[in-house]
Amino acid sequence: MTEPEADDTEDATEAVWREIVENYGDRAVIEPAEEPLVEPTPRFDPADDVFDYDDALVGYEEPEDEGFVPPTPAPLPRVRPDRLAAWVGVLGSPAIVLVLLLSGLSVDPVIGWLLVAAFVGGFGYLVATMSPEPRDPWDDGAQL
Repeated sequence: MTEPEADDTEDATEAVWREIVENYGDRAVIEPAEEPLVEPTPRFDPADDVFDYDDALVGYEEPEDEGFVPPTPAPLPRVRPDRLAAWVGVLGSPAIVLVLLLSGLSVDPVIGWLLVAAFVGGFGYLVATMSPEPRDPWDDGAQL
């Protein structure tokens, strides 16, 4: 068995690259197949402007109803009023300030300082009442 010489493979490679460079930018011509493998059937006929849903559902089977009814989910936990007030201060104060700035309304400086105090106080309360034990970084809170 003879191995091809390096010159033969280099010449073939050069010929392929030369052909690619010469035909750069030209559209590829694809020869159509003699016979299509599957006869295409249109599902949408523009002349009728009607979509045939029966053809679209060919092969679709309705899943059987197994009678499973999921249990009623547990009610959402209630937020304690003190934590709710802290969150309103942290999220509501900047929102009010932003609305006032965008609308061009001016308020009494006392109200402005109250908004700042609500933000700082709410943030401080939330930080002060955080759980002191460190949380496992891989714990996503899911319970089985």
